[in-house]
Amino acid sequence: MEGALFEPTLYIVKGMCILDNDGNRILAKYYDKNVLPTAKEQKAFEKNLFNKTHRANAEIIMLEGLTCVYKSNVDLFFYVMGSSHENELILQSVLNALYESVSILLRRNVERRVLFDNLDSVMLAFDEICDGGVILDSDPTSIVSRAALRTEDVPLGEQTVAQVLQSAKEQLKWSLLK
Repeated sequence: MEGALFEPTLYIVKGMCILDNDGNRILAKYYDKNVLPTAKEQKAFEKNLFNKTHRANAEIIMLEGLTCVYKSNVDLFFYVMGSSHENELILQSVLNALYESVSILLRRNVERRVLFDNLDSVMLAFDEICDGGVILDSDPTSIVSRAALRTEDVPLGEQTVAQVLQSAKEQLKWSLLK
């Protein structure tokens, strides 16, 4: 296979996952049913991946025929996996989009507890970044704009003027309709 040309494909990402600082899965999506088809194999792979990367200072690892790029922050580890012949820079841009989107959604407080509180938005961000292994978007601001769920949960002091006005219009409209 050395030097062989591969057919171009849009199915670049094999999986994305977020693990805690003990190597336990918080959120994971695998897009290729031929690679790690069962949950048991996925968990074993994640455990092995975490054991190889949690003390390392690198950003990339080849493991079980997959190219894995990763980033850690406080008590979370972010991973993006692709095939062994995939361009690492593309995988890294997906990882950066994932990390930055989560960071914006969590208001720069990227920790396990806060992630669990906002897991629904993070799951939507996963879906906005990649669908079935095809990269849809790598711009964190556009990902967050589509993944942000509720403005009602944002404290009044952190809302923009437009959000406050929109919220006031909605409340007035509903009070007049009653």
